Amino acid sequence: MWRNYLLVAVRRLLANRGYSLVTIGGLALGLAGCLLMLGYVRYERSYDRWVPGYERVYQVQSTIHPPGQPTVFTQVSSFAFGDRFAPAFAEVEAVTSVSVGKTVGERDGRPVFIEATTVDPSFFAVFPLPFVQGSARTALADNDTIVLNEREALRWFGTSRALGRRLTLGAGEGKHDYRVGGVVRDLPRNTNLKLGLVFRRDLNVMSAEQRQWGNHDQQHFVRLRAGADATAINAALPAWERRVIDAVIDGKPAKMSDAFDYRLVPIADVHLGSTQEGAYVPGGDPRGLATFAIVALLTLAMAAINFINLSTARATQRAREVGLRKVLGATRGQLVAQFLVEGGLVCAAAALLALTTVELATPWLGALLGADLPVAYIGGGGMLLPALVLLVATGTGGAVYPAVYLSRFRPAEVLRGGKATGAAAGGGRLRASLVVVQFAIAIGLIASTAVIWSQTRFVQAVDPGYRRDGLVQIDNAWRFTQGTEWEAARRAVLAVPGVTGVGRTALGLGSPFTDIRLVRASGTTELSSMGVYATDAELLPTLGARLLAGRLLGESHARDRIGGEATATLVTRGFNVVLNRTAARELGYRTPPAAVGQPMQVGFDGGTMVPATIVGVVEDSRYRTARQAIEPMVYAYDAPRTNLVLVRFAAARPGEVMAGIERVWRRFEPELPFEARFVDDIVRELYAAERARTILFAGFSGLAVVIACLGLYSLAAFTTERRTKEIGIRKVLGARVRDIVRLLAWQFTRPVMLANLLAWPLAWWAMRDWLNGFDVRVPLTLTPFALAGLLALAVALATVIGHALRVARLNPIHALRYE
Repeated sequence: MWRNYLLVAVRRLLANRGYSLVTIGGLALGLAGCLLMLGYVRYERSYDRWVPGYERVYQVQSTIHPPGQPTVFTQVSSFAFGDRFAPAFAEVEAVTSVSVGKTVGERDGRPVFIEATTVDPSFFAVFPLPFVQGSARTALADNDTIVLNEREALRWFGTSRALGRRLTLGAGEGKHDYRVGGVVRDLPRNTNLKLGLVFRRDLNVMSAEQRQWGNHDQQHFVRLRAGADATAINAALPAWERRVIDAVIDGKPAKMSDAFDYRLVPIADVHLGSTQEGAYVPGGDPRGLATFAIVALLTLAMAAINFINLSTARATQRAREVGLRKVLGATRGQLVAQFLVEGGLVCAAAALLALTTVELATPWLGALLGADLPVAYIGGGGMLLPALVLLVATGTGGAVYPAVYLSRFRPAEVLRGGKATGAAAGGGRLRASLVVVQFAIAIGLIASTAVIWSQTRFVQAVDPGYRRDGLVQIDNAWRFTQGTEWEAARRAVLAVPGVTGVGRTALGLGSPFTDIRLVRASGTTELSSMGVYATDAELLPTLGARLLAGRLLGESHARDRIGGEATATLVTRGFNVVLNRTAARELGYRTPPAAVGQPMQVGFDGGTMVPATIVGVVEDSRYRTARQAIEPMVYAYDAPRTNLVLVRFAAARPGEVMAGIERVWRRFEPELPFEARFVDDIVRELYAAERARTILFAGFSGLAVVIACLGLYSLAAFTTERRTKEIGIRKVLGARVRDIVRLLAWQFTRPVMLANLLAWPLAWWAMRDWLNGFDVRVPLTLTPFALAGLLALAVALATVIGHALRVARLNPIHALRYE
């Protein structure tokens, strides 16, 4: 019996090859798109879930309340937290602090930067990582021992068997030989840890100030004991903070606990959490991820609608077959089983095609998104079970309705012709409603893609407040900027053909670095906070920042330079600063000229407030992404705190300029690698993830349109075929070809027009919410929605008119003989 069901199903698919191809292809495309997007969603949600016992590991996150500024949520925490936290809570099994930076080694006679992580000895108690060589107990036995991952061991020694070997790291007086105490396996990419080379933290070289609450240059991780309740610990933290945290500001005792709050966050929630300030690895976008999940399900829903539409439309043509089967003794259960087998066969063929597509497309998608997307069928990350679940749900919807409906037919009525070619009551309205839903999804996705694409292009081109073109940024230049040979090096860079300016700064373009300090405006006792950034006299002219009032910092004014003096000396003499427009406004000055010449105070190390004078105001500059609001900034001429160099060039070939700068670097800084990038490239990197998501969204929107067109194409072919006799009668009565085409085109474009009414409000609401995540954004106008509607209408017309023309041109005699 089942063999017979299968043979009948195969024969029907082969007899209707066009219908079968569209049905299977559309369902396979929808399922493949859904599996690809859900695979990416699952990957983003898997961060750090591979850590053994990850359920008990937490990151310590900080909430900072800067005076006069919005609350800051960050992943970094005070150094003193680690020392004070563990003894106060018995539920804590281990605590470790982690700092990420760079060190330098020499390879093939050239210096090379290495990503370096500094940790406490308890690090491997919190993160029990698998060792290739060595063990967690002895890996960081002393401050002269390091741990490598397999990739770094292979890079430096040509083998992962590097235990006991020695590696010279550092530069100048900091150069030191280290022994490899262990080699760990390479971490997967779905982690918030950076672990190439691991140092043990040397407390002997840390000053007393660095070990206090004001040092937020590290992250802390906690492993709780089995059964410990993190919620209870978080509830107890405010009282603990009030007991242990204190500070001095402007020479007076102050409760720093009022400014800082701490909480434990599960490491599995860090990547997609709302707190991404201070992250070592760029976090995910939970809103974008939710959008992808919705798009995935909508894409599959469109394919399912196609399947259901075509299944119900074609099934009514089988009424005579059902009647004959019943006359010959078939039961209703047997008929239902027959239709379910046919639907299952379609779904199985679609599943094979979909899984093949997913396997071929996953590497491309992973490269686009910068993710190691797994291709597995079984196991925790396998896609076979999700594919089967989705297929069963889709196949049931497409096969159950025609099976149940047709199996109810009475043989006498069917064989008399009453339902030979008829349809279920309301079947036409059902199919029209499904077409409306299908095109509403497609129109909404097209409109959303247009808005996302416009915003992505806009944020990259928006005026940043400085000139991006012809600008080079040299990173990791702390010795270069602070050395005794800086002036000679600067003149050498200026001698490179095309170079017109060279400046030093502590704030790189696109940098996550912030230096928030307390400030106080003239005539007030209220403390506020702003970003205070070290520069030299050439930085702002090199940037091309627009001066709004006053003057820039310069060499000819002694009070412009800080120069590394003791804080007590600065309190006595004061210094000059330049503000950006936002800082001047937040200090209470309505116009930039009103701020020039006014006194203020700036907090320095130890909480001492130092007098300063505002000598100039410049236009706001956007150093970070367009998602972040422009920061109020104070520029101070403090060369000893700078660590980056900006170089301006004009009327020269960029490659030749970069090569000339590198030659100067090699002459003055031979022990450190040369790391320089064009600022245009930095900006492109900042928005690389946005562009990748936009391309992905556009691709799946296009896929949705293709699926919608496939469904409409088949439905139009089926409907025009059924109306062949009606069309012949109309032609005999005088209807012209264009009248027939207009009639059929209107029938299928009307649902598309109705789909616009459903899609536009929903897409507008979703895009307004998405755009609100940016500090600057394009206006949300009617244009993208109107264009999406017109495009969908044009596609629908192009799909239908071909069938309409073919049927309308038939000889009426052949049409009247039809059936």
